[in-house]
Amino acid sequence: MDEAARRRIQASFDAQSMMKTLGATLIGIESGLVRIAAPILPGSRQQHGYGHAGLTITIGDSAAGYAALSTLPPENEVLTSEIKVNLLAPARGDRLVATGRVVKSGRRLCVVTAEVHAETGAESILIALLQGTMVPVPTT
Repeated sequence: MDEAARRRIQASFDAQSMMKTLGATLIGIESGLVRIAAPILPGSRQQHGYGHAGLTITIGDSAAGYAALSTLPPENEVLTSEIKVNLLAPARGDRLVATGRVVKSGRRLCVVTAEVHAETGAESILIALLQGTMVPVPTT
């Protein structure tokens, strides 16, 4: 993966107001694999004090989408067509880290997965698995 492709993904990520709202950062970009981290802020917790499932799903979806984008030519963007989520454990910790991976990249569909881990210090617990389909669309 070349530097221009990394810059394209970073620029697209930086344009997402939702990621800014959540305090999320792009922490890894490789061909077919993207990692996003987000702190579990007071405004993104649910009633029991855990990170809200919406935070988990949002960063998982974005990591999977950017993983798909990393395999496509520069004239493409992606949109999520569908995504399934298994929430495995409460989001306890200081931050969440989502790792998106491409299972199969095609001209019309990209099948992706994401794992989301809750981290506190050196401890990392898998809290969610996502699987979905991204649709390549022309840039506008």
